[in-house]
Amino acid sequence: MTQNVSETEQFEVREPEMQRIPFVFNSPHSGRVYSRSFLEKSRLDDVAIRRSEDHFVDELFHSVTDLGAPLLMAHFPRAFLDVNREPYELDPRMFDGPLPPHANISSMRVAGGLGTVPRLVAENMEIYRGRFPVAEALERIETIYKPYHACLRRLIARTHVQFGLAVLIDCHSMPGNIRLAGTGQRPDFIVGDRYGTSASADLSRTAVSLLEDLGFSVARNKPYAGGFITEHYGRPARGLHALQIEINRGLYVDEATLQKKRDFPMLAQAIGMFLAALAAHVDTYAPSTSLAAE
Repeated sequence: MTQNVSETEQFEVREPEMQRIPFVFNSPHSGRVYSRSFLEKSRLDDVAIRRSEDHFVDELFHSVTDLGAPLLMAHFPRAFLDVNREPYELDPRMFDGPLPPHANISSMRVAGGLGTVPRLVAENMEIYRGRFPVAEALERIETIYKPYHACLRRLIARTHVQFGLAVLIDCHSMPGNIRLAGTGQRPDFIVGDRYGTSASADLSRTAVSLLEDLGFSVARNKPYAGGFITEHYGRPARGLHALQIEINRGLYVDEATLQKKRDFPMLAQAIGMFLAALAAHVDTYAPSTSLAAE
């Protein structure tokens, strides 16, 4: 397996020796490299600042390169920059200086403190001690956000050209206390396809069915239907499909200590089995008709 590290070392693509399946995997929230300058701006301790991480999701999906697909991984933390947002979802209350006129300051995500440069980590904890220059936020977007998405676009385009279709799997985790409204069920996985708009119904149904066959409880789209990445890159009518996969952290990590549980390797193995079966299913389609929008 070869490794390509970006010039800024803010993210990394793990490549197989040869891409054999029309999949691209993306782990945008598992980054855990916190710069000293960022931590100095924060009011949170070393554990609390990590509450927004998708802990070790990149490791849970490490087997995808053995299947023959690339894995794009962030090294920067979600608390520093969230690439699963529009590029300029920014809260003017966070910064000294005016935001550019094209900034989206009124989205629900900004209102919730979870914009491109987040104000909060999970459990509504404020990240910063005070305001900081808007130029710093814009620099994060220019030097990390835009190169990250340019890299993701290249991987998807390359895959689409090679195979006639591309399936993006956006890899995430969710808090262990998530329950489904009305049932109280705690799902192990949630498969999101933006309510049928980012991937074919067949692909979504198959993903749910394969996970259930492995003994997991699975929900579709609720409460997580997919974020900006799923919505932006999923174009089923063009053979571009995007699924968001959320894994319950209670399955594999102690959320108080952020230490892996004993079952971590078994969950990683089960995810590898699921992905191999999903890739085999997609392989049955002819490129001209594969996963057409339904």
